[in-house]
Amino acid sequence: MWPEAGHLALIMSAWVALLQAVLPLWGSLSPRRAGWQALARPLAVLQLGLIALAFLALWHAFYVHDFSVVYVAHHSNTLLPTPYRLSAIWAGHEGSLLLWVLMLSLWSVAVATFSRRLPQALVAQVLGVMGAVSVGFLAFILALSNPFARQFPAPAEGRDLTPLLQDPGLVIHPPMLYMGYVGLSVAFAFAMAALLSGRLDAAWARWARPWTVAAWGFLTLGIALGSWWAYYELGWGGWWFWDPVENASLMPWLVATALIHSLMVTDKRGQFKAWTVLLAIGGFSLSLLGTFLVRSGVLTSVHAFATDPGRGIFILLFLSVVVGVSLALFAWRAPQWAGNSQPVVGSRESFLLLNSVLLVVAMAAVLLGTLYPLIIDALDLGKLSVGPPYFDRVFVPLMVPLLLAMVPGPLAPWHVARWAPLRAVLVPGVLALLLASAWASWGGAPHAEASQGTTFSGWLTVMGGTLGGWIVLSGAWQIAQRLRLPGSPGLAWWGMHVAHLGVAVLVLGITGVKSFQVERDLRMGLGDEVSVAGFRYKLVGVDNHLGPNYMALRAQVQVHKGDTLVRTLQPEKRRYVSSAMPMTEAAIDSSLWRDLYVSLGEPLASDPPQWTFRIYHKPFVVWIWLGAVLMVLGGGLAAFDRRYRQLAPKQAHPSGLQGVRS
Repeated sequence: MWPEAGHLALIMSAWVALLQAVLPLWGSLSPRRAGWQALARPLAVLQLGLIALAFLALWHAFYVHDFSVVYVAHHSNTLLPTPYRLSAIWAGHEGSLLLWVLMLSLWSVAVATFSRRLPQALVAQVLGVMGAVSVGFLAFILALSNPFARQFPAPAEGRDLTPLLQDPGLVIHPPMLYMGYVGLSVAFAFAMAALLSGRLDAAWARWARPWTVAAWGFLTLGIALGSWWAYYELGWGGWWFWDPVENASLMPWLVATALIHSLMVTDKRGQFKAWTVLLAIGGFSLSLLGTFLVRSGVLTSVHAFATDPGRGIFILLFLSVVVGVSLALFAWRAPQWAGNSQPVVGSRESFLLLNSVLLVVAMAAVLLGTLYPLIIDALDLGKLSVGPPYFDRVFVPLMVPLLLAMVPGPLAPWHVARWAPLRAVLVPGVLALLLASAWASWGGAPHAEASQGTTFSGWLTVMGGTLGGWIVLSGAWQIAQRLRLPGSPGLAWWGMHVAHLGVAVLVLGITGVKSFQVERDLRMGLGDEVSVAGFRYKLVGVDNHLGPNYMALRAQVQVHKGDTLVRTLQPEKRRYVSSAMPMTEAAIDSSLWRDLYVSLGEPLASDPPQWTFRIYHKPFVVWIWLGAVLMVLGGGLAAFDRRYRQLAPKQAHPSGLQGVRS
């Protein structure tokens, strides 16, 4: 009964989404049909209820081991621990799409709930566009990706959830990532509403800002959680691999970051209107492109969901419709904004424009590296792999001027160029350079053995340390100066500085781990010791361990610093009962300053017995995720600034620190 109820709820939600897409939009086009605009909110709530019912029905099928549902039989079995029965819902293609439309309906209800002070016609248009997007995805689910498809007779046992996904990080990573992906549809819907109404002004930008920042925050958190999961779960000790599916999430994040800054200028100065709309279209289009890449079968990745070309063609057609209709509307309205004034070089607008352009160029570089091998393969011109060397050489240099612009940007006045306030950041810059030089010297001395793991040379360490330190020190100086002035800065101002601090901490973490990490691949027998970066690792035992649905070989490795026992690490090599798939479970001792990382390899044919181990010493690696958390916190502060809820924006102060209320 539950699967049939879930399928019926999906069918009904598709019809409700169609009504949500048609009636409010039609009503917004004529004052005589204004009453239809009011239907947008209740239809959004009804759609959420129906999709939530379908989601609950699928969860129930997993919980009671209903293997007559094909999707459940493919992604679960009776030994699967209960928490992973929930995450199994989005472990495959069909369930992940159901999660997608659930998130989309949640965003729609959030807009309906928290936009009551906005004009009803605008809200109707925004919810109508989101309803149209929902129609596309629900049609995709019902036509090609039904999670409630049945099979009879039902098998007695399921195939099990992929061992890689049986991890707490994968319980929360996909929902956060999807909240970010789908949240960009809100910015897209606001842009479409502006194009439909012809009202692309400062008020529109102010209303769109909190939703864009919120989506960006979720996307940041989702990417960070995925990076953290890959770091401790895959056993490679890396935190970013430039995997095509990782790139698929990074590209909309880059454009969303550019959109946040462009919206700020449109809000404050009424400039960059066309550019802002294009960024809103681009951000959501890239999230759809990521959906196509993951589900079309064109990629081979641990993150990919499906290998059905038919599904890929559907998503590609949907992407084409979204982009085509959006750009057609944009071309229709673009002549209205042809006379916008250009930013003055040295003004805050110019720094924000530089910021957004560099982010878009970086996105294009990632897009080229991701799609070029696929294009070459599709044209039957051979196989080509684009890996980290390309991205490091192309992406990283684009980040240097971007980070440099973050220092004077918040200090620059609106609309005019006044260089005097910008000279104040030179002192923090010199101090940051001195500290970075000392850091490079101090950090390299105790880790002379780091040549195997280090990828940064000395001058890159100094550059990364200087950029990160300069952002921190100049931000601290700006905060101190602002607090001396009367009045209280808004949450958006605090959010900006916290997010910029997060970027700096992220840069320092990347610089530290790439400059000073130590990596050792070795073989060890019982009682053997090895010294890595001043820590002694001793193998004291290896035994068998029985888990709920796996068997594991578990090592006990004592870690000493001098004569002090730091911790006993227990890395595992697991084999899952249903699939016999081997999995490496690394053991990590984390602190603010370094990670001690040990992964267990295969046993060797030797007498006495030995095992392969990989040992890493990773300084500052935790700062990568600490920086991401600070960025999310900054985004959260900015999203809740009460000024975003005002019906009309205030005129920005034309000068200096008094105007820093972004």
